[in-house]
Amino acid sequence: MKSIYNGVLLCLLTVAAASFFVFSKNTTITTTELKVGEPIESVLVPDQISEIGLLGKNIFELKCQSCHGINAAGRHEIGPPLVHKIYEPSHHSDQSFYRAVALGVKSHHWPFGNMAAVEGLTKGDVKAIISYVRELQRENGIL
Repeated sequence: MKSIYNGVLLCLLTVAAASFFVFSKNTTITTTELKVGEPIESVLVPDQISEIGLLGKNIFELKCQSCHGINAAGRHEIGPPLVHKIYEPSHHSDQSFYRAVALGVKSHHWPFGNMAAVEGLTKGDVKAIISYVRELQRENGIL
């Protein structure tokens, strides 16, 4: 009876370990082959960007690009890509962008550390940045 118990226990532990490996794989982003500052994602840019999206692009380039990369592709070991499934509206709503700019963000998906609040942006500026990012996401099949 003890050998059956040990066999069942071993099977359960094996299934638990395999499940942990499979499911935890999707929560950690690996970018070990990149050099510091290189883009994390390959981002397609739409042929046409709306007027508010173009305004957002300009603001993004001034205030966000140094960490989040050109076209929000991220920068290895510096900042995460915003053109990534993690940032789709069902997981990170537009409101989360407003909050991130106003309050900063504690690191929770990526190993880049905490994001500080961004000074000098109005709600209108953030709305334009969100429009730009959402247009990039749409072009890349995220929306």
